[in-house]
Amino acid sequence: MSDSSARICHTLTDPGLLDLVDEHAAALPEALRGALRPPATSAGATVITGLPLHDTDLGPTPRDWREAAAWSVERRGASLRLDIAMLLLARCAGEPFGWQGQQGGRLVNNIVPSPGHEHEQSGASSTTLLCPHTEDAFHPRRANLLMLGCLRNPDRVGTTVSSVRQVSLDEGQRRLLGEARLPIVPDVSYGNDFDRHPAVPIATVGAGDDGPTLRYDPAYTPLDAADDEFRSAYEHLGDELERVCRTAVLAPGELLLVDNDVVVHGRVPFAPRYDGTDRWLKRVNVRLPHRRRPAAEAAENGYGQHTVTPFQARIDRCVRPTKIHIRHRGTEDPT
Repeated sequence: MSDSSARICHTLTDPGLLDLVDEHAAALPEALRGALRPPATSAGATVITGLPLHDTDLGPTPRDWREAAAWSVERRGASLRLDIAMLLLARCAGEPFGWQGQQGGRLVNNIVPSPGHEHEQSGASSTTLLCPHTEDAFHPRRANLLMLGCLRNPDRVGTTVSSVRQVSLDEGQRRLLGEARLPIVPDVSYGNDFDRHPAVPIATVGAGDDGPTLRYDPAYTPLDAADDEFRSAYEHLGDELERVCRTAVLAPGELLLVDNDVVVHGRVPFAPRYDGTDRWLKRVNVRLPHRRRPAAEAAENGYGQHTVTPFQARIDRCVRPTKIHIRHRGTEDPT
């Protein structure tokens, strides 16, 4: 990107940046295009290495997403460069989008431990286990594909992934989990004003074109309202997801690509220091316009949460990022 182009890209909402992403056609090599497709393996997740990152230009880990967003604009260093690189990759994979009610509608979210949020079930937590979950499971317009890019992870904090393609469920359990029994409510990052929206029951396990799908977030599912038979099936699913769990310990410059329709992800606990050296990830939600979801989801209200969608679905249009190399690294079994 030229200096003049860089001056246009003050923030991720700048129309100049969005135009640049869509204007440059078909520049990525086929190997990279293939790597950005939803992982077709049973694990449903993969690690891509080689994102452009210069730690000396990164600065300290911010204390919350607002500080991270402000620094990206003010300092325009490695954090902003990774924002742009991830946006380009996400645009090549599909349609990147944000949420009006989460992190100010930004297309690239910052995931950092934040003081006062240590025990939440959210990306700002730290000392508690972040339970495995489908990203934004409460919403019918949730991402099909999730990208998690690592800027900093000195304590080798693991991101957990579990695939519904690898679990074992009997016929009765599949039947129960395939029925719309319980709702999933939004997590705390969206606030708490959801009472005016009816809670719509949804199915936990579905049937996609390529096998079973999963919509799962036990921390925000009112399981006490279910009968014993359903709770037993749900608990068995949780046990199975734990059994097949893998842990990806991301290093700076690595990106975890997750099929959000079949994989749940979480995070192991860690002790934050809040001294500028803590774990720092970036997240991009990606919609795959050609992937279908059950027609029943169209009737869901999404609890009033709306997406931010500046791109049209022209998946073949993308820009060649600088010095990105693809080397797949498998996930590690948890210890």
